[in-house]
Amino acid sequence: MRRLAAAVCAIGLLLPAQQAIAAPPTTTRTYTTSDEVIANPERGFYHHTETHYKADNTGYVPLDLTTLRNFRTEEHITQILRVFYLEKFASQDVIDKQYLDLVRADFRTARAAGIKVIVRFAYALPGDGWPPPTPYGDAPVARVLKHIQQLTPVLRQNADVIELVQSGFVGLWGEGYYTDYFSNPQDPSQVSDQNWADRKAVVTALLTALPKDRMVQVRTPYMKQRMFGVPTGKEGALSEDQAYDGSALARVGHHNDCFLASPDDFGTYLSDPIELDKDFVAQDTNYVPEGGETCAVNSPRSDWESASAEMARLHFSFLNTDYNQDVLDTWGDNLEVAKQKLGYRFALTQSTVTSKTRPRGQVQVGVKIRNDGWAAPYNPHQVQLIFQNDKHTFKVTVPAEPRLWGAGTTTNLDWKVAAPPVPGKYRLLINLPDPLLSSRPEYSIRLANNGTWQPGTGYNDLGQTVSVG
Repeated sequence: MRRLAAAVCAIGLLLPAQQAIAAPPTTTRTYTTSDEVIANPERGFYHHTETHYKADNTGYVPLDLTTLRNFRTEEHITQILRVFYLEKFASQDVIDKQYLDLVRADFRTARAAGIKVIVRFAYALPGDGWPPPTPYGDAPVARVLKHIQQLTPVLRQNADVIELVQSGFVGLWGEGYYTDYFSNPQDPSQVSDQNWADRKAVVTALLTALPKDRMVQVRTPYMKQRMFGVPTGKEGALSEDQAYDGSALARVGHHNDCFLASPDDFGTYLSDPIELDKDFVAQDTNYVPEGGETCAVNSPRSDWESASAEMARLHFSFLNTDYNQDVLDTWGDNLEVAKQKLGYRFALTQSTVTSKTRPRGQVQVGVKIRNDGWAAPYNPHQVQLIFQNDKHTFKVTVPAEPRLWGAGTTTNLDWKVAAPPVPGKYRLLINLPDPLLSSRPEYSIRLANNGTWQPGTGYNDLGQTVSVG
């Protein structure tokens, strides 16, 4: 009996040590959200810019660095639409090196300013009168494809600051309707099978010209449906299994440049009933970009209550701040809400972190992030945990896919990572950098919380401390 009692006492002494090893100390923190308008990349309002190149090599107006920087600092706008008009080249196959150098310089300016560029190439603006007179001034498909081939090195070299490319090239403004070669010029609604094949060739060439993680937008949902053989309605749109798989379907989104203007947005939606096309876009834009501009007051649909509901349903990431001012003015103070909610808006709600461990010991990190925006990001962002003190910074890239942190959802993230090898007390932060611009904090995602942002690094401070020793 005495031996048994001694054995029980020994087991009793071991139990607290075993429990301490199995359950290291943790701390849990909750966060408050900010209503600040945040200058995050690839979302929000954009400014329209365009430049031209006439037969005598005039008309090109380069981007201005001070203007672009002011967009960021004064308006919290991080993106522009840049329409490159190729008037001179509508009638010739070879693009001048001088022109290509001007385009490259514009991308350098955008990069220096910390903004991204929505890119479109086009050949022509309308002449006097309405409907616009023919010929419209665009180029045949063989010439377009040669031009895309010559532009490919420029696009690839500057993919880091290219947000996406709109299909462009075809028709006035590059919007695909009033065209000399891709439909009947006398009746642009008449598009032959060959016209559709030519249109698809342009989109396919652009997809080939761009890196696999960059997307193209077409002007109407029917263009995607017809070119790639999918039906309208939710069943024709992307599923999560198809998202980001590198296929053409997964890389083609939609831009609505007559948003809210009429029941069918001046021909943007062609299905019968119209709601089928909207169902298609609502599902598709979980994984591809949606954005555009308003173009006519159409109360009550263009009023804020209706407009905001539709932007949420269709996952709008961006909208033109310059046009149509008559529509935007009717939204009044609600413009501030649009500035907050266009695209993604990630906010921390809670984190739980191992607070004490040994060098290279295990640190368990649990984070909850809510997306209060109308969309998710559509371009890649990494996720890194940062251990930081006054002497050392250690970065750990963790598995996560912010493109799947859907609008209106909360994502629970759990990681087990190794602690720093050097003893000390470390602040724990989270970084969501652009993988092509990881040294530029202005291209990292800022979380919509109070007191968490480090503008000098682009990190978000979790307010957690990990003691390593």
